[in-house]
Amino acid sequence: MSLMPPGHTPTSGQASPQRWLGLGQPAGPDFLRRALPDRPAPAGPPDSTGSATVPPGRERRRSRLPALLLASALSGGLAGAGAAVVLGPDDAPTSGPSIVAQPPTRRAPASGAGTEEAAAQTILPSVVQIRAGRSTGSGFVLDDRGHVMTNHHVIEGESSVTLQLASGRTVRATVVGSSEEDDIAVLRADPQALEPAQIGQSSALRIGQPVIAVGSPLGLDGTVTAGIVSTVERSARLGGGASQRVIQTDASVNPGNSGGPLVNLDGQVVGVNTAIATISGRASGSIGIGFAVPIDRAVDVAEEIIDG
Repeated sequence: MSLMPPGHTPTSGQASPQRWLGLGQPAGPDFLRRALPDRPAPAGPPDSTGSATVPPGRERRRSRLPALLLASALSGGLAGAGAAVVLGPDDAPTSGPSIVAQPPTRRAPASGAGTEEAAAQTILPSVVQIRAGRSTGSGFVLDDRGHVMTNHHVIEGESSVTLQLASGRTVRATVVGSSEEDDIAVLRADPQALEPAQIGQSSALRIGQPVIAVGSPLGLDGTVTAGIVSTVERSARLGGGASQRVIQTDASVNPGNSGGPLVNLDGQVVGVNTAIATISGRASGSIGIGFAVPIDRAVDVAEEIIDG
């Protein structure tokens, strides 16, 4: 899959000839897909660790369909190319419990557990809207030490941001650090003001499994959309780094959803909503193809950032 570097929409309204238009003013990372892959082979049986076996590579054929532009689900914010960038130190203790992931289907979050409604009631108190300069995006509370996860392209170039909580209250947060190639960033705010999310396991996801996406599309905080996991084996290159697997979902994701959680029906975070697909480079809303960074990888990256 061929991917293009991040782009933006100039204030003059004229597109740069070397870049593709994305979403927002300006836009976040854009990715040009020149060929659509065949449908991925089904995942093999679990190995001894319980994880699905990755199927061998398959031949890919050129498609006559329009190229897809994978544009970041962000209502603003310019993303640049380069290696992982640490934007600031963490003033939280480096020691303490690591981020704990919970297995699925072993928790009853609320009456009517296992439904979109119950999952939304569980996750909403942990979801925040992020205002970083002229950019807005989404995030969620990662742990009980005040750490918040979002996308790198949401906070790029900022050392501190404003969080709007589910209650409507606003608090300041500092940028601990970020990884551009993974498009993951960690913030820190007063832990007393935050409610940690339940962290799940993306390795347990299955094609067809119901999920919800939560965030602030177009600045509409606390928005919940529902869909299914379309595939767990899609490949993408975030921020110009190495190609890596992402979760594809048909839950509606739009500009402003970037950094928000993809959640299973147990109310557990299984992915970080990062990008959407648009046809032929036209900036538009969701067409039912969204992409999320698997939470297993996102947590690994976050712990490295927190540990410095």
